Amino acid sequence: MDKLKMHTPNLADENFRKLAELFPNAVTETIDEDGRVVRAIDADVLRQEIATHVVEGRQERYQFTWPDKRRAILTANAPINKTLRPCPAESVGRNGAPGGFDSENLYIEGDNLEVLKLLQETYLGKIKMIYIDPPYNTGNDFVYEDDFAEDAGEYLANSGQYDEAGNRLVQNTESNGRFHTDWLNMMYPRLKLAKNLLCDDGVIFVSIDDNEVGNLKRICDEVFGTYNFIDTLVWKKIYGGKVDSKWFAHYHDYILVYAKNKNNWHPRLLARTDEAKSRYKNIDNDPRGPWKSADFTGAGSTSTTYVITSPTGKQFLPPDGKHWIASKANYEKLAADKRIWFGVTGDSFPSIKRFLSEVKQGVPQTSILDYTEVGHSDEANRKLKDLLGGNYFDYPKPVKLLYRLCYLGTQSDSIILDFFSGSATTAHAVMQLNAEDGGHRKFIMVQLPEKTAEKSEAYKAGYKNICEIGKERIRRAGAKIKEDNPLTTQGLDVGFRVLKCDESNMKPVYYTPAETEQGQMDLLADNIKEDRTPEDLLFQIMLDMGVELSSSIEVTEIAGKKVFDVGHNFLLACFDRNVTEETVTEVAKRKPSYFAMRDSSMADDTVAANFEQIFRTYSPETVRRVL
Repeated sequence: MDKLKMHTPNLADENFRKLAELFPNAVTETIDEDGRVVRAIDADVLRQEIATHVVEGRQERYQFTWPDKRRAILTANAPINKTLRPCPAESVGRNGAPGGFDSENLYIEGDNLEVLKLLQETYLGKIKMIYIDPPYNTGNDFVYEDDFAEDAGEYLANSGQYDEAGNRLVQNTESNGRFHTDWLNMMYPRLKLAKNLLCDDGVIFVSIDDNEVGNLKRICDEVFGTYNFIDTLVWKKIYGGKVDSKWFAHYHDYILVYAKNKNNWHPRLLARTDEAKSRYKNIDNDPRGPWKSADFTGAGSTSTTYVITSPTGKQFLPPDGKHWIASKANYEKLAADKRIWFGVTGDSFPSIKRFLSEVKQGVPQTSILDYTEVGHSDEANRKLKDLLGGNYFDYPKPVKLLYRLCYLGTQSDSIILDFFSGSATTAHAVMQLNAEDGGHRKFIMVQLPEKTAEKSEAYKAGYKNICEIGKERIRRAGAKIKEDNPLTTQGLDVGFRVLKCDESNMKPVYYTPAETEQGQMDLLADNIKEDRTPEDLLFQIMLDMGVELSSSIEVTEIAGKKVFDVGHNFLLACFDRNVTEETVTEVAKRKPSYFAMRDSSMADDTVAANFEQIFRTYSPETVRRVL
């Protein structure tokens, strides 16, 4: 029976483990800054193993760096003692019922850096698509401040943008000497963590404008690899005239596209438009259906030059510098199959029939996303205003734009993550796409509960932070989708589970029992904070064990004790006190994959002594954990 660690993994330790597995002879020991003997990697041995040139010191090399980059890397790897606490009262059931908690979609409130760390084990390699619309760093944006060491006075003076949990944003003005540095320090660790979550055929789309597109491309090249760069999509976001520009009328933003593994990800093809299909005719009533004629010649001189005779007896040779695209023998097969076309009169220059039924039934997305297909900024503002009944959010993205990206980047059962959720356009688009193609995609929205300005329309309408706007948008969008499509959305999941990032459920003594003095041993009797519920404990255990947070959760009673059944007997958990041998035995007989309980919950020493033997008897494969 092992103890749950109840904190996020140290990614630096994981990287060390991978290197040690590849090059065990490079593992050594040294003394750290505190005088302790610690494991380390011998760089000289590693050089020999990789048999390549290693650049170090001041030797010139191609690189992209900025002040605090090393700190940003450490920030991404450092573990945290946080958890996600469920909030059923603000959740919505899959059928749209307020307070329901059976949806497979997630809405997570909190600093996205911390949330990404919390998701590392549970969703490692499981996310098919990530879309983010981060601050563009225009000089008026707020960026996340990841140093929480300041005292309250410095904290308030710095920003004033904060929530009850201590999450905060700081304004990044152009006069700031760290203008680009602060933005890069915000983005780098989040992108590093995001990459871990992508599955091997996953993709990330990142919206940005001219202010940081160059820097964003560089850090994405470093995080995802230049070889995994797919394209830079250009979204033409403005439809009307723009005459107030000092230089050029600026009509577009960018979306950078990177794959986790470029060889494994391919965007879905778009359906051919009616206009594209109309180019195929069936002039001669060919039983194979509509077709269009294509050139039967190719550039350059080859041996495939011969005389072609039309049905009327007219003879043709390819023009100078060209040749027929098929050999004489293959031409005769094509002619016999009636695939060579000489025009209505039968004496025109030969061409080859291309049948609509034999070409790809879709077309690739172009790198230009025009507003006529994916919406524009004014449309996005207007439709969100109509949905919410007021102008409560600035610069939302069009649903049609996110719909297109989700269509290109996912399959019907994919998980989509947006950790700069804003007004939750991504969630809206996922539900819309599921409604139209019958898919079961799941979304995970992450948003810092940034306060709305007291003079804003949103604040006056009761939306005290951005999360309240996002959640209401999903509620209303889901209801409207079902209302507009009553016959095809009976089973559509339009709900979401609300989870809030908070300090760990465990008291500090849980993490540092060796530092507890003899007089404080009574603290070990209950190492869980007094204000935490069994549901709070369940979700921290799910995070620790890597159980998806959207898993089904049922409450059952076993030998008089409340037991949570997660994922249909995948995880059973009991947090009641005075758990008897009868309860433990009945749980073991159900043979769950995992079982978890409080260490202090066993009724007496006999239960503790027999616990392992009971499981060895009835379910030795069950992984047992205590907290």
